[in-house]
Amino acid sequence: MEKDADKLLSNLEERLKFFRDIGADFVFKNETAPVRTPSPPGGPSSSPPPASMDIQAVHEEILRCRKCPLAAGRTQAVPGEGHLHAELMFVGEGPGHDEDVQGRPFVGRAGQLLTKIIRAMTYERADVFITNIVKCRPPNNRVPRRDEIEICSPYLREQILNIRPKVIVTLGKVATDLFVPDAFGAMTTLRGQFYDWNGIPVMPTFHPSYLIRNEGNKEIKKMVWDDMQKVMVRLGRK
Repeated sequence: MEKDADKLLSNLEERLKFFRDIGADFVFKNETAPVRTPSPPGGPSSSPPPASMDIQAVHEEILRCRKCPLAAGRTQAVPGEGHLHAELMFVGEGPGHDEDVQGRPFVGRAGQLLTKIIRAMTYERADVFITNIVKCRPPNNRVPRRDEIEICSPYLREQILNIRPKVIVTLGKVATDLFVPDAFGAMTTLRGQFYDWNGIPVMPTFHPSYLIRNEGNKEIKKMVWDDMQKVMVRLGRK
């Protein structure tokens, strides 16, 4: 019994330290953030149409895909992972070196930080779905080109149509631009408010790698936590 209590206390202390490090103030707003509705890709705002393939078929096709030049330089494709009926979905830019080697999304330093953020939101990684807009690593971790995104994005669309998340969190400007093509500005302008993509609320926030590059900037960490609080309220987690 004492060991269980010690473990709970240790976990609580770790979570409190994380909250403190990212600048969280522990005050959850009870109102829901408004949803902005620019024209989403694929037509006007509506409920998502049915998927044309089941999720397993989508992932198998991703693993076989040779449609763009990124396939030539990959170790393996990275379809994504998580709960196949997750209410919360995280979408990043593309796999990095560690992801390319392991075939899993967000497993490097940025992935470790994302896992901490997910746990701070009272989820585990297995409860959510994590993926990227392109499924193969761009050379030297460069930004995916427009043609590469256009070729690969139908896979992401099929994943969304299968999983039907209640909220999508876009990590970074590249992922945000795919979902919110009519919104202009830097991430500091776009983040913190919901947008609509075919009836699904989308919350843009900074990519975890950006937080790592700006490790000493607690204001950025606080902005990310503010964004995640709004997601938690929308999902009824607080």
